[in-house]
Amino acid sequence: MQPESSRAAKEPRVSILPAQRAFGAEIRGVDLREIDTQDFSAIYRAWLDHSVLLFRRQNLTDDDLIAFSKRFGGLDWAPIQESGRRFVEGHPEIYVVSNVMNNGEPIGSLGSGEATWHTDMSYLQDPPKASILCALEVPPSGGNTYFCNMYQAYESLPEELKRRVDGLALKHDGTFNSGGYVRQGVTPSDDPVTSPGTFHPLVCTHPETRRCMLYLGRRRNAYIGGLSLADSEALLDQLWSYATREDLAWHNQWRVGDLVLWDNQCTMHRRDPFDAGSRRVMHRTQIKGESRPVA
Repeated sequence: MQPESSRAAKEPRVSILPAQRAFGAEIRGVDLREIDTQDFSAIYRAWLDHSVLLFRRQNLTDDDLIAFSKRFGGLDWAPIQESGRRFVEGHPEIYVVSNVMNNGEPIGSLGSGEATWHTDMSYLQDPPKASILCALEVPPSGGNTYFCNMYQAYESLPEELKRRVDGLALKHDGTFNSGGYVRQGVTPSDDPVTSPGTFHPLVCTHPETRRCMLYLGRRRNAYIGGLSLADSEALLDQLWSYATREDLAWHNQWRVGDLVLWDNQCTMHRRDPFDAGSRRVMHRTQIKGESRPVA
């Protein structure tokens, strides 16, 4: 029989503190540079159960951030920023979210303004399955990030509305990013019918949890295939009113050393604006969408 002390040593160190609304959780008791297989298994299970995980007081180098991110799967390379820059030098997997200027040039993307509700890179055929954001510098106020639960958004729809959206596909716009900037190499367009983008089912099944969810991406230039533009706009306005209700949201007031991991398939997120004179520097990685949401 295995000694009690040996069994205890094999127990995962992860402590999970769920948010009050059972969406999102804080993970305590771990240094992400030192987690073992059991710790990671507990973290992965918590990510599936709670969709958004917060880890405080982490002290990760860029190499540490990449190493932790790769435990979830292969990583996408960072998209090209508005300035034409792509990534942290020597680390093509790391995207910089920042308002800081260096010699008159932005070191990152999205500036200090509001970032509207969105799912990361849903204009791609295979969007990332998860995103990780690590706080290096934060402003004294503002810049909070909010998440909404797209499982609960779907579950809260009236049955008639569920039947109406079943089988419909939504075009996710590829023109603008969440800060309102035109994507690198794209001709600006404000016509949802003709703008570039990718169609995804409005109602998807998560490939691992098998739960149904709304998949909205972002509001600007979104278009539901097969409908008139007026009917598409009216239906999307109705769906967004359910998806972005305050009681379905959780937010993080950032501290230096925070790391937030979220399921990019079943959540949306947005960011508050903050004082442009303050510094905010965040490093982000994204895990490839190896198994995309399905209709």
